[in-house]
Parts: sequence; structure tokens; C-alpha cells
Amino acid sequence: MSERASRLSRERVQREWAEHGYSCDLWVDPPGSVWADFVHDEDERILVLDGAVILEMNGRVWSLGPGDEVMVPAQVRHTVRNVGERQARWLYGHPRSQSA
Repeated sequence: MSERASRLSRERVQREWAEHGYSCDLWVDPPGSVWADFVHDEDERILVLDGAVILEMNGRVWSLGPGDEVMVPAQVRHTVRNVGERQARWLYGHPRSQSA
């Protein structure tokens, strides 16, 4: 396994995020998918595993590819677009409940 593949292992990211109190789930989208104007009550972490996505937030635009990670603050409207020619796969997570 290459170093890059190792860094992008879902299991490894899941362990690292758990150490910081975050969940870790997988999202998969076909080309052209758009998730517009989402707002969450809590912070959200996103890490791209495969594909090319655009994240729009606070009037800024980020082009994200494999290995790129961003934090979307709570209550911030954001849009994610799969702009690649193949499916995009990314991990997302939210703070875990303190009582869990």
C-alpha cells in the first residue's frame, strides 16, 4: 500500500477523528451531484478520498481532491459539487455526543 493510500485509509481517518471526538462516515456521489445550501447545527469535517469536488462556503470556493480536508463550521451555509467525470467519495464527520 502506498503512503498516500495509507493516509487516505477510511479506518485510519476514523481512528484519528475519533481521537478528536468526531464520527466518520462515507459519502459517495455520481458525477454532477450537487448538495446545495446545507447548514448543520454542529461543525463538519470533510476529507476527500477519490474524485474532484468543489466546496463553496462563506463566499469562497475550494477545489478539493484526494487527501484534502476541510472543516465546515456550525451554522455556515455550504454547497458541495462533484465536478469530476467519475464518482466522488469523501468522509464526513460531526462531533460525537459527550454522553455517548
